Amino acid sequence: MRILPEEEDFDPESFDAEARAAAIREGHEHFNAERFHEAHEAFERCWLAGEGADSDLWKGLVQASIALHHLQRENLTGARKLNTGMRRLLAPYLPSAEGFDLAGLLREMQAVLRTGEPPWPRLEREA
Repeated sequence: MRILPEEEDFDPESFDAEARAAAIREGHEHFNAERFHEAHEAFERCWLAGEGADSDLWKGLVQASIALHHLQRENLTGARKLNTGMRRLLAPYLPSAEGFDLAGLLREMQAVLRTGEPPWPRLEREA
C-alpha cells in the first residue's frame, strides 16, 4: 500500500520557527504513540519546508515513520525497502540531531526489521 500525501495546501513560506517547532513536537509525540502515519505527516512538513542538507534529516524520519506504518500493516517487504534509504539519509546526522537519538533509532529499527514484530522503536529526544 502506497502512502499518498494529504490533500492540503502546504505553504513552505508560511512555515516559520513556531510552526516548525510544533511540527517537530507533533511528529515526536505521534511516533512514540505508534501513530506512524501521523508522524510521517508532521515530519513531512519539516522536509518540504527544509532547504539544503537539513531536509535529508526530515526525509529520513519520514521514511522511518512510513516503514513502521508498513510494519503495523504487516508489510515487512515494504518496510525493509524503506530501510536502506532511511539509513543513508540519517547517517550523516549520527549519533543525534535536533535532540533526537538517531543512533538508538537505527539500532531499534534493525531489531524490529529482523522480525517485523513489536515492540516498535521509540524516538528518544533530549528535553
